[in-house]
Amino acid sequence: MKKIFPCIIGLGYVGLPLFVSLKKKFKVIGYDISKTRVKELKKYEDRNKEFNRNDLKLKNRSLITSDHIDIKNSNFYIVTVPTPIKKNKLPDLRHIKSSFNIISKYIKQGDIVFLESTVYPGTTLEICKKIINRKKKNIDFFIGYSSERINPGDKIHNIKNIPKVVSIDSNKKIISTVKNVYKNISKRIVFTKKINEAELSKLIENTQRDLNIGLMNEIMILCEKAKLDFNEVIRLANTKWNFLNFKPGLVGGHCLPVDPYYLSYYAKKLKFNTKITLAARKTNNFMEQFILKQVILELKKLESYKKKKITVMGLTYKSNVPDHRNSLAVNIYRKLKKINKNITAYDPIIENSFIKENNINNNLKEIMKSEVFIILVKHKQIVQAIKFAKKKKKIIIDPLSLI
Repeated sequence: MKKIFPCIIGLGYVGLPLFVSLKKKFKVIGYDISKTRVKELKKYEDRNKEFNRNDLKLKNRSLITSDHIDIKNSNFYIVTVPTPIKKNKLPDLRHIKSSFNIISKYIKQGDIVFLESTVYPGTTLEICKKIINRKKKNIDFFIGYSSERINPGDKIHNIKNIPKVVSIDSNKKIISTVKNVYKNISKRIVFTKKINEAELSKLIENTQRDLNIGLMNEIMILCEKAKLDFNEVIRLANTKWNFLNFKPGLVGGHCLPVDPYYLSYYAKKLKFNTKITLAARKTNNFMEQFILKQVILELKKLESYKKKKITVMGLTYKSNVPDHRNSLAVNIYRKLKKINKNITAYDPIIENSFIKENNINNNLKEIMKSEVFIILVKHKQIVQAIKFAKKKKKIIIDPLSLI
């Protein structure tokens, strides 16, 4: 087996854990188009706060770069770039296409390429493979797909402990090489030769979760309308052995608000109009309006609330994670800000770029001078701050207290 020189394209939530894992064994090139991101990582700073300085120290002559010429000697490429949706909710594959156009400049005979971004079936073989084939018609290379299962902020279900689905339809020698790389990433490799099936399996993982949370959100709204105790309803239902104990909440981030649209798009390509796939999207998006209404109702109960100093606590898409992509909490804060200019926000872990762009005040001593606290995301630091605020007899509005 020839020596392996891996290259990770995209050093975000998905790519950086792969880079950190593989640099312990191989000389790895970590490539990202963001010069700012590369500059931070070279200083051992992870804006996502998943890795510390020691984790990011380079080994085995590994390299982090924003210059794609540095990937020219690699022979095992792993693409981990974002796959967002467009305004019309259709898949946006521009980052993937750009990445494979770059790879096509340098790919050599016998090289291996893996896609890890979440996509609909056929993307790897019908789009990515064809991009390279158009540029390098006489090159024989091998292509596969491995679905990412990164759960930001989760120290238990980390990349090493999560089973890794790896798919490539090739000979025993290439499969052996692939397994030798991925065994350094995960303790358990789940192998398949069926690439399209692997792509679809990733989409249904997140769609299933979106649907289950959507159902709980709908039941919570129903209980509010009927003036019933949601917590008691769930406590009683949970006594059945096969009841799935999902919790309601604000659904944000890069996966759940996006992947059902990829799945629906794929179905429509086959002239199949799904009825359940997008069922939760409307409900989960409505939670922004529902929570906003609950907060405003509580504020209006306060005397001269527009004159009070009010702070929204937590803006990221989920607790203990700095990522604010598709965050409904951010949307709620901005709408509250339009109603009352006195409202400020506090989020001790949100990305620094967001803090600067939105004038977020993370001085806890100053924040504690507020009279009213609206809790949207319960980071560990926020839970502690609210305990202190309660002792000081501050007014706490917790619209997610049912969750």
